[in-house]
Amino acid sequence: MFWSSPKVLPILLLVASNVFMTFAWYGHLKYRTSPLWMAIVASWCIAFVEYCFAVPANRIGYGAYSAAELKTMQEVITLSVFAIFSVAYLGETLSWNHAVGFGFIALGAFFIFKGPL
Repeated sequence: MFWSSPKVLPILLLVASNVFMTFAWYGHLKYRTSPLWMAIVASWCIAFVEYCFAVPANRIGYGAYSAAELKTMQEVITLSVFAIFSVAYLGETLSWNHAVGFGFIALGAFFIFKGPL
């Protein structure tokens, strides 16, 4: 099946992983009046779920992708998820600076996947 392919499944798992990790790292910023210890405990609980997606993503994907390719995918997915999160959840705006920075990262990802020149 297409979704369970070692080329596709790691990407889907990394997306899920990054959604959870973004909430673990930044979700508490919306609740700055809650005690810091509570934010830490909640973040650790969410991060555990994130690991339940990230570890299988890398285990399944390694072989179909190199470690460098998996890490690059993870970083691009992280930035994509964070951009959506920061606008939709935190109410922040993205500027041209963000777009240019993301473009440079995407260019770096292109070279990782392109292979030796």
